[in-house]
Amino acid sequence: MAVVGDFVVGKALDALYAGVEKLIANNLLFKSLSTDIKSKLDSLRRMIHKMVQRNKQSDCPEDPVLRDLRVLMEEGAMLVGNCSEVRSWHIYKKYKYTNKLLKLNESLENQLALLNVRVAGVVDENNGMLHEILVIVNPNKCTEIEDRCALPELPPLIVGLHIPLEKLKTELFKDEVSRLVLTGPGGCGKTTLASKFCQDQDVKDKFKNNIFFVTVSKKPNLELIMKVLYKQKGYEVPTFQNGVFPVKWLQQIVKEKGNDPLLLVLDDVWSGSESVLQTFEFKMSNYKILVTSRSEFLGFGSSYRLQLLDNDNAMQLFHHTASLGDKSSHIPTHLSKEIVKRCNGFPLAITVVGRSLCGKPIEMWRSRVIEWSKGYSILDFETELLLRLKTSLDALDNEMPMVKECFLDLGVFPEDATIEVTALIDMWAELYDLDLGTLCIAKLYELNNRSLANLSRFRGIGLIVEEDGDYSDYTVKQHDLLRELAIYHSKRDPMEHRERVIIEISGNNLPKWWSEQKYQPIKARLVSISTDGEFSVKWPDLQLPEAQVLVLNFQTQYNFALPECVEKMEKLKMLVLINSSFYSTIDNFQLLDSLSNLRSIRLDGLNLSFITESPVQLKTLHKLYLVNGESLGNGPVKLSHVFPNLKEMFIDWFIKLEELPAELCELIELTKLTIGSCNELSGLPEAIGNLVNLEVLRLRYNLELSEVPDSIGNLNKLKNFEISACHKIEKLPEHIGELKCLTNLRIMWCDLLSALPEAIGNLVNLEVLSLRFCDRLSELPESIRNLKKLNFLDIHNCSIIKELPEQIGELKSLRMLQMSGCSELRNLPQSVSDLEQLEEVICDEWDETHLWTPLLPTLKNLRIVVYKKED
Repeated sequence: MAVVGDFVVGKALDALYAGVEKLIANNLLFKSLSTDIKSKLDSLRRMIHKMVQRNKQSDCPEDPVLRDLRVLMEEGAMLVGNCSEVRSWHIYKKYKYTNKLLKLNESLENQLALLNVRVAGVVDENNGMLHEILVIVNPNKCTEIEDRCALPELPPLIVGLHIPLEKLKTELFKDEVSRLVLTGPGGCGKTTLASKFCQDQDVKDKFKNNIFFVTVSKKPNLELIMKVLYKQKGYEVPTFQNGVFPVKWLQQIVKEKGNDPLLLVLDDVWSGSESVLQTFEFKMSNYKILVTSRSEFLGFGSSYRLQLLDNDNAMQLFHHTASLGDKSSHIPTHLSKEIVKRCNGFPLAITVVGRSLCGKPIEMWRSRVIEWSKGYSILDFETELLLRLKTSLDALDNEMPMVKECFLDLGVFPEDATIEVTALIDMWAELYDLDLGTLCIAKLYELNNRSLANLSRFRGIGLIVEEDGDYSDYTVKQHDLLRELAIYHSKRDPMEHRERVIIEISGNNLPKWWSEQKYQPIKARLVSISTDGEFSVKWPDLQLPEAQVLVLNFQTQYNFALPECVEKMEKLKMLVLINSSFYSTIDNFQLLDSLSNLRSIRLDGLNLSFITESPVQLKTLHKLYLVNGESLGNGPVKLSHVFPNLKEMFIDWFIKLEELPAELCELIELTKLTIGSCNELSGLPEAIGNLVNLEVLRLRYNLELSEVPDSIGNLNKLKNFEISACHKIEKLPEHIGELKCLTNLRIMWCDLLSALPEAIGNLVNLEVLSLRFCDRLSELPESIRNLKKLNFLDIHNCSIIKELPEQIGELKSLRMLQMSGCSELRNLPQSVSDLEQLEEVICDEWDETHLWTPLLPTLKNLRIVVYKKED
């Protein structure tokens, strides 16, 4: 029975092997993964043969491990047969079978590990045979150290890395820099750059033979890393004890080389490997560490993010990988440009696509471009690229599943879109109950640190604007290829079971399933529909009973009609309309009238006259964002009728808005109002004082705004008031002192503001006063003494203030003083020694002659922070 069992295992292996070879030859979708499986089967052939020979000489029963291996191979043969039928347009099947092949690959490794143990127990009497079988079963084990020792071989053509290489050298050659993290998304060339750095002549001249390169990988083994480092120097590998071997290694290096510089490169470090990095942190002169990772390690060292290739370098790399070096190539230039454009500057994508098209007839090149134009993804054709990018998402599955969901949600916004963080905060509040901005921004920081998105501040107003929960100057961008990954991943489930549905329509070509009314109803909670400027057909019916967030991206200079199915989305809580073309209006805004759960609307790029032209009443709407629009109000229907319970209103980038409609001041339920980048807006209506429930008022980048009306004093509930980059504001009204509830006052980048009113001293509940970059402000009023609750005073870059008022010593609650950039401030009043709660002073420089030096013995809690402009 044992011999028969082993024979059956061999037959099962032959069947699987034949199927894999056929799959490699006939289906490029799975070529990379199939080649990996074939390599394992090659290694197994000799071992299976030896096992059959051994069992012929013994009378042992069928080995259960071999039986499991036989079953695995039989199942694998069936799987490979099914994969042969999958085509590029079978999105769901391709994703499904890719995952199954990955599991087969992993199961083979697990079964081989068990077989390894079984073989060791059975053939212990024959050491020679045992050694040979162990080598075959786990060939990587014998070469793993050698592989990790080797400096990665540089590709025959390297493009776009000259400037990054020089920047790396400049940074790491600085005496004060000991650790640097080279970061970027998978496939952007980090390892190639690190390897090129190690082989650069300037680097070799500096570090000589003290350059160490080791691959850490996703599952780091510190003992193996140390074996690699010892082997690179030819040292005898000692017996390791927990936690001390990096110290021993460094001591041995120092003993041999003295103070010669040392460079340690830790390649491919994954998030969660902070403990490995920490073991190599030592205070030692001329000791440098370069880490390559998809993630930033903010506590370990500064980061340098590797940018993707520009068009010229991308074309050069593609010509090389697709073997188009010959000028007589039969491939037209416009086809190459279209394909390179689709790769979005990713070196890995360019290389993979170039190799897959190399030597293929021009018809296949044209076919690829045509299929992409119909909405297919580059990931539909390049499995190797998909698998490489997918590893970043797989790492989030167990560590941070919510962060993964947030990444996937970014795909609902248009290609190349700059996404406002406030939109994501509102979206995630509805989908995941992340109702605090800090929770949402934390998820985005994680995506940014893992190179899965780029988080930035496009205006950078204020020092601690996050304290009042305002993230309106934060934006996110997702690289196009990562967006394709998010969309591709969202398609892995059958349509009727997807959590998010993303529909992209080219011209009038609706998805076939939609035209044929299949998969109804759809249970998705997040729905995105995008059309281009050619779309003109009537929307077919679409049943979305579970939809909570709907994003419509369109490009039209004419009127746009909402899909009629919107009227039936009873659970809809948030609607986003983004027009990427000229200002257009919405024809059927009244469809929203029946939505009893709608709480937030964002309108971008629209002529807003439709809002007050139809008798719509959105009683449950609490948040309204109006961006890049025109024609607000002035219709027959009042805003207060349309939005009777509106709590928050955001008006931004209304370039032609000269005045706010007076009826806006009838929205008496408003608690937050932000008006930004309205360049023609010269003043606010006097009736703004009617907004008696207003708690937050922000006026930003309104370049022509010259005054604030006296009625501002009627806003008895106002807690946060900000005027930023309103360059024509010369003074604040005396009535500002009537804002008894005000806790935060930020007046920043107001170039013409020369003085504060004495009434500012009446703000008895004020905790934060920021006056940064008010260049003409020459002094602070004496009434500042009355601000007994003030804990943060910011006069950063108030460059003509020469002295602080003596009364500043009466601010007993003051904890932080920002005074960098106050170049004319020469003396401090004696009363500052009474600021017993003062903990931090931020200034430009520090030495023993500094203004604050004599006060350090008195102010026991004080620390001095030196502000550097490059920081």
